[in-house]
Amino acid sequence: MTSKQRVVVIGAGLAGLRFAARLGAGAQVRVLGEEPHLPYNRVLLAEVLAGRYAPDVTALPAPGATVRRGVRAVRIDRAEQLVHCDDGSAEAYDTLVLATGSNPVLPPLRGLFTPCGRELPDGVHAFRTMDDCLALSAAVAARPGVRAVVIGGGLLGVSAARALAERGAQVVLAQQGERLMERQLDADASELLHAHLAALGIEIHTQCRVRGLVTSPAAARPGADPEGRAVTAVELADGYRLDADLVVLACGVRPRTGLALAAGLPVRTGIVVDDRLRTADPRIHAIGDCAEHAGRVYGLAGPALEQADALAAVLAAGAPADEADAGTDGDGTGSPTAPGYGGTRALTRLTLAAAGPGPFDLAVFGETTPLPGDDVVRLTDATRRTYRKVVVRGDRLVGGVLLGELSTVGALARSWEGDQPLNDLTHLLTDDGGS
Repeated sequence: MTSKQRVVVIGAGLAGLRFAARLGAGAQVRVLGEEPHLPYNRVLLAEVLAGRYAPDVTALPAPGATVRRGVRAVRIDRAEQLVHCDDGSAEAYDTLVLATGSNPVLPPLRGLFTPCGRELPDGVHAFRTMDDCLALSAAVAARPGVRAVVIGGGLLGVSAARALAERGAQVVLAQQGERLMERQLDADASELLHAHLAALGIEIHTQCRVRGLVTSPAAARPGADPEGRAVTAVELADGYRLDADLVVLACGVRPRTGLALAAGLPVRTGIVVDDRLRTADPRIHAIGDCAEHAGRVYGLAGPALEQADALAAVLAAGAPADEADAGTDGDGTGSPTAPGYGGTRALTRLTLAAAGPGPFDLAVFGETTPLPGDDVVRLTDATRRTYRKVVVRGDRLVGGVLLGELSTVGALARSWEGDQPLNDLTHLLTDDGGS
């Protein structure tokens, strides 16, 4: 990699800007950001919605590269090595990095769209961008005690419901599954989370399927499009209706792979990359939520940052893009001896407001469902509202769930990430082990 090498990054989120900053002055880097805002840390959107942070607190550090805001890449011309943008401009590249992130999943609900349009009704929002966050904040500020229904009881839905409740909204959380955050939590931990959210005044419905939205003409709602529709209720499959002024769609995310697909690059769930984060085209890489490495799409901040760092190191090492083993034929593998990315041992952490004294946080890592022969250790303290569960395989910690006060998470995470033999598990599970 030389200072004359042209590197174009599509995506001005956490992964794209981290990569640009790590690459430094080793190349001419241009970052294309679709949103008009200053690049921001999406992880902090729930804190902005809750009123804990001002939007500018979420701004990411300037990467030292040129960042074009409000510009959307619409086509990749691999033969000419050009990225075409929606404003008619084109960016030439020697190396292209796709950091396009993910889109919110919009469920197939009756009344969500009209037969001839794709505009959401007034009051209906995803919770993925700063614009989503600001629109929800404005709605809550304008209408104290607004009735809000959050559809989806996963990590995103729980975060949104908690934030809206802190702002004084009357919140109903509708989850199709048997329990909240069922992908991360076992039944006991989910029950504690349920109780915590209920103490915040959130009404929770599990095992309920949302069938559709009820809307009415939006003319009577201040600031709404007089020709549009406004949501008035959420209809469940059993016919029951939940009155709603706001609806938040928190039904998961899907990697943004459209540009890669149109360019003829292999895509499964995400854009397939090898251990050097290369696609089938050796001049094009992918990192972050849009990338699929070794059959896995992480969708978390930690792996996105590690991928950005790894790719910057790969390019800084100066391996030529057209080397014999460059690119992946779709199996997600690459040169075993080259510097690169070997996967991430990802830890999910969520900070929740306390409905009482002390913090109430969540951390999940590794394999939380034991296999036959695994040992499971649980510590529960109802008074302190803490729950700690770890899964041990042989003399190794392979996963865990911690809920409540998390002073021990540091020591447990270090033991798990380092794949270290366990000497004193009890010590790691107590407060003394968290230093």
